[in-house]
Amino acid sequence: MTDNRAYLEYIRECVERITEYTSEGREAFFANTMIQDAALRRLQTLAESTQRLSDDLKVRVTEVD
Repeated sequence: MTDNRAYLEYIRECVERITEYTSEGREAFFANTMIQDAALRRLQTLAESTQRLSDDLKVRVTEVD
């Protein structure tokens, strides 16, 4: 498995988990600091993973900033 593939799979997993964590809506999200912490941590590690993607992939996939 290439490094890019591992990072992309992890990014997809993060998006799925964040979607799951926030599925009960905005009010439930803001009422529960544990959900907020979990979602924000996933966003943080997702962002770190995007920085580790190869420059070649970033150049080829221009529709994603």
